[in-house]
Order: sequence, then C-alpha cells, then structure tokens
Amino acid sequence: MRTLLNTNINYLTLHNHGKVRDIYEIGDNLLLIATDRISAFDSVIPNGIPYKGKVLTHLSEFWFQFMSELTENHLITTKIDDINILKSEDKEMLRGRSMLVKKVNVIPVECVVRGYLAGSGWKEYQESGTVCKIKLPPNLVECEQLPEPIFTPASKSASGHDENISFAKTVEITGEKLAEELKQKSIEIYKRASIYARTKGIIISDTKFEWGIYNDRLILIDEILTPDSSRFWPLEDYKPGKSQPSFDKQFVRDYLETSGWDKDSPPPSLPDAIIDITSKKYLEACEKLTGERV
Repeated sequence: MRTLLNTNINYLTLHNHGKVRDIYEIGDNLLLIATDRISAFDSVIPNGIPYKGKVLTHLSEFWFQFMSELTENHLITTKIDDINILKSEDKEMLRGRSMLVKKVNVIPVECVVRGYLAGSGWKEYQESGTVCKIKLPPNLVECEQLPEPIFTPASKSASGHDENISFAKTVEITGEKLAEELKQKSIEIYKRASIYARTKGIIISDTKFEWGIYNDRLILIDEILTPDSSRFWPLEDYKPGKSQPSFDKQFVRDYLETSGWDKDSPPPSLPDAIIDITSKKYLEACEKLTGERV
C-alpha cells in the first residue's frame, strides 16, 4: 500500500497543513484528510506509518457515533463519493481517510483527561506528588489507576508546543461556565470510553479532546480517542509499577529516545521494523475497538 504523506488538491483552498492532517475548505465546511504522517516530540518524522490515516478516521467516526448521545460533534460525512467537487482520482486517494466537517470557532484549550499515572504526569508526581499541580494521594506507582480521572488542560504556546495550564487559566481563556462544561463533558466521555474499551481488552490511560463553538453550541471536533490522541494499553498485560506496552505512538517515542536524536535537529528516519510494528499496533487497536478492519 502507498503511504500518503502529503496531498495536493490544487482546485481546493488549503485551510491548514498540520503535523498529521491536511485541511481544505469546501464551501462553509472543511475537508479533514488524515495522512500517514506521524509526529513525536513536536516534530514530524520523515517516514509515514502505513494505514495510520485510515485508522484515525475510522476510529474517530466510530467514537463520534458512540458518543452522540452525550455530545454533538462536527462530523458531516466520511463518504467521499458524496463530495461532488472532488475529482475521481482524488477520491481514490482520500477514501477511508477523510471527514467532511463543520467549520467551527475552535476553543484554544486542549482538554486532557488522565485516568492513570503515566508519561509526564508520572515524572511530575515523582518530584512533587502532583500532576499538573493537582495533588494526588501518596505512594502511587507508575501507571497506577488514579482514584478518579483528572482534567489537566493544555494550550499552545507561541512556539506551537503544548503547555499544561491550570483550570484557573482555562477559566481566564474561556470563562467559568464554558470551562466547567469542558471539564465535565471531557471527563464524562473519557469514563464512558474507558468502560467500553476494557470490554475490548484495552485500557485508555489518558486522552485529549478538542472542542469548538457552532451556532452557539459546544461541539466535539478534530479526532477522538485515537492512538494519536490517547495512550492505549493491552488490558491482559497491565501491571502497575512499570511502563506498559501500548497500541499507540509511544512505541515510536521510545525508539526515538534511544536513537541519539537531540529533539532540536530534524528527526531521524524510522527503521522499517519500527514502521511495521507501529502500523500493526494501530491496526490492532482499531480492530479491537470497532470490530472492523480498515
């Protein structure tokens, strides 16, 4: 299969070229195309991961439908043949990896929910007993489940890096009423997804949501509960007290940590073995959660 790294649909207006997605304008809507690019440590890796864009799209569509009783979302359709403006050769390129979505006013806060003590949260906890300055019980171990999921928002700095912010800062950005709604809905969706995922053999350690305002209503946007936006662990292998095997891009991060890359210079290419294993992890997570192959 050809790995899609970039798109060039020159008869559409390019709205944004992101780390993973190319976004085009179609009338009052947006066409979100999930390429096979992969980013780590705020850099785009030279290689793509086969099937990755299709996994992100299929999982997002699944979760948007699964959560539709809890919240409205921006998805209009993933049926590429319904988008008449696209040329036939482009439809084949975009099939399975594209979403036509509503254009919204994006809320500039990433809504992170953590259910387990991992990643940067574990590092902070070891130093101060907190995660994003939220005090946690003493003597927790790495990857231990938290008593309750916690809301740890982040924002984009001028450099484009995610920076953890306090809930008080979120209130400054959005206002108190909207901040409370973001927190409540994000935790509610995480809890519901976590219960379901465990029945499929997957632990969702943490995840991040993005929200927007559409016709004065709060709606869920971007992607949702994918291996790019979440930590997925196999339930059968879960043992707190150490790092966990995963179905997400942590495998790529772990490789890069040992590659000698300084994280400031351009990132190195991934070996074929790392690419193949990462692709299989994404595909396995998708099939376990949705019951379908992409």
